[in-house]
Amino acid sequence: MTEIVYDVIILGGGPAGLTAGIYTARQGLGTLLIEGKKLGGRAWGPHRVENFPGFPEGLTGTKLMKRFIDQTKKFGVEFKQETVVGLSDMGDTKLVQTRGGFYQSKAVVITTGIQRKSMNIRGELKFKGRGVGYCAICDGPFYKDQPVAVVGSGKDAVEDALRLADTASKVYSIPGSGGFKEGIEELDELTEHTKIDVLDGVDVESIEGDQVVTHINMKEGPVKKLNVNGVFIILDHVGTSDILRDSGIETDDGGCIMVDKNQRTNVEGIYAAGDCVCGGMQIVTAAGDGGKAGLAAFRYVRALKSKK
Repeated sequence: MTEIVYDVIILGGGPAGLTAGIYTARQGLGTLLIEGKKLGGRAWGPHRVENFPGFPEGLTGTKLMKRFIDQTKKFGVEFKQETVVGLSDMGDTKLVQTRGGFYQSKAVVITTGIQRKSMNIRGELKFKGRGVGYCAICDGPFYKDQPVAVVGSGKDAVEDALRLADTASKVYSIPGSGGFKEGIEELDELTEHTKIDVLDGVDVESIEGDQVVTHINMKEGPVKKLNVNGVFIILDHVGTSDILRDSGIETDDGGCIMVDKNQRTNVEGIYAAGDCVCGGMQIVTAAGDGGKAGLAAFRYVRALKSKK
């Protein structure tokens, strides 16, 4: 275990984590950010981001995240590339366990994000960012007046199909062979929409194209091929890891971390921000959450220090 007690440890290096680090380090707090994979998280991947304020011409996710990282480094955040395997609340001290050791801090900000389940079919990985997407509100405007498909059986998939119908020329809603889940209020609106075709009881076999997606092939049913320019895979997300649940942090049934308006969890001194709280699922909303969490952590640490 390191003898250093950081003021703040941030778990996750996406937009929320990097922004939280900017806020805490800029206020003079000793800040460690731990990211197991790649700084920038899922925001690193988009080929074009057009809805982040300040960049009217748009830019790639890579360039945007490079700016986030450079700004975080400017204020002195320390980075470690390690996998977190445990988090414990010890009162005024929090203990973070990684595969490389143990780290202590006064406050923790969790920004671990979420991971959408993939279909694991031919063409999904090949065309990721070139016709295959996982967020309709992020990438839907790129497919104005073009045909698209939405694969998924839950509420998010239904809502995204309806949202895409506002701009796309045609939307194919494909819930899979199991059909839609029960209790989706918008299902009637989906099935009655003139621009949406529901292909119930069938599964996607592959995603095809050349440089970009041109069509998808179906496993069964009367339609074997659908000409589409975009495929949005909106399956259930993988919830927050059991490590965080075991630390006593409350999550909802879907694994989303529950926070208040200041990003505070139910455990004092532990905050959460970004996609892991299942809010806007956007770079800009994740950054906003991260800023709020960073400010809240700063106030908490300052109050702890004033007691001594």
